[in-house]
Amino acid sequence: MDRLRKEEVDGAEVRRIEDLSGQDLFACYQCGKCSAGCPLGSFMDLLPHMVIRLLQMGLVAEVLEASSPWLCACCEMCATRCPRGVDVTKVMEAVRLQTLRENRDRVHPTVLPKEKLLELPQIALVGNFRKLTA
Repeated sequence: MDRLRKEEVDGAEVRRIEDLSGQDLFACYQCGKCSAGCPLGSFMDLLPHMVIRLLQMGLVAEVLEASSPWLCACCEMCATRCPRGVDVTKVMEAVRLQTLRENRDRVHPTVLPKEKLLELPQIALVGNFRKLTA
């Protein structure tokens, strides 16, 4: 597999994700160690290394639509396993932030059933809305 270089990808969106995360996406050479160690990988539609690869290819829209960045537990297992020092957790946070900056909510408070609003702990609701809504 040929390794992509920044010069080959035309994408202000990719640079924005790099700037927000502080990570060099093109340092990743797709070894898969991040995905192998991810405790939530089996629940993700895109494994962590796949998120990085799509971003390397300039396919930011596919990553923004995925559920994987929202499922990331931010446990830093990926960062500790990466031989190139890419902190995928920071990339996932940057993707979430970019989605919210585009005013695309991940959860809509108005569609939650009233009984759930009364039943769930307030701190859980506030934390959820702060993370998942613009």
